[in-house]
Amino acid sequence: MNTNQEILIISVVQTIVLIALAPLISGVIKKVKAVCQFRQGPPVMQPYYDLIKYLKKDSVVSETASWLFFATPYVMLAAFSLAAFFIPAISYKFSMSPVADIILIFYLLALARFFLTLAAMDTASAFGGMASSREMMVCAIAEPALILSFMSIAITQKSTNLANIMSSAAGKSFMLFSAENLFVFFALFLIVIAETGRVPFDNPATHLELTMIHEGMILEYSGKYLAMIHLAAYIKQALLFTLIVNIFFPYYMMTTYTLAAFSAAAAVFILKILIFSIIVGVFESSISKSRLFQVPDLIGISFVLALTSIITNIVKG
Repeated sequence: MNTNQEILIISVVQTIVLIALAPLISGVIKKVKAVCQFRQGPPVMQPYYDLIKYLKKDSVVSETASWLFFATPYVMLAAFSLAAFFIPAISYKFSMSPVADIILIFYLLALARFFLTLAAMDTASAFGGMASSREMMVCAIAEPALILSFMSIAITQKSTNLANIMSSAAGKSFMLFSAENLFVFFALFLIVIAETGRVPFDNPATHLELTMIHEGMILEYSGKYLAMIHLAAYIKQALLFTLIVNIFFPYYMMTTYTLAAFSAAAAVFILKILIFSIIVGVFESSISKSRLFQVPDLIGISFVLALTSIITNIVKG
């Protein structure tokens, strides 16, 4: 078996692992929040049960819906699955490194958001239009901060290629504890919370008009289309978590083509993701939902942190 075949096989397998793990992340966060609030809460496998339930139901579609409404779940699922294929989750050596560029990942995320916001307005729903405008407001502030954060990482690691970034970071035992990387880590943490629609920016557990953003855009979906939308959202969350844990904690990633090495790397990757999910759950439980007009100020903090990281990199030379 040649190297290209090995890379393709491992990329496909790690994509399957990431997609299969994605709903579990949401289940762990919900369970942690319930424990912090002294509730029993749903089981950690509840997202899987919900997906199966939605797949068994029929879809009810608005009379004003066009082809865009039906295409959006497929586009979102395809875009996030393709991003999962490119992002080195278990191995940076055996990955699609020539195309695993962070700029491509940004475009895939933006493509899915573009279709979802258009689909939310396609049904002529007041809630969909309101949620779409809010989503555009959030992403207009979050995306520059996200780009600045990865620009700082690219300056530090001298590459925008994810495989190169992770391999370079793996050789630095205390990468996270440098000033510029601490700034960008906290910036990315806030951005990931905003991008995944979690407290304090959004509340995925409510359908109140005054608070919902993501949920407002998918109110018109049901049945298998809703299952695809939810699965796509789970995959996006898993992608962003993977970027953080593998860039700042890239240890024990697969570097040799053996079953034992893959199993060990996969186990460590799952452990890192679950630990980060617990941290997110505790963080959400310790703060309250912010008012909508306070969201730009919160995201602005991440923008300032990312900019400070770049300035620190320049000053250090």
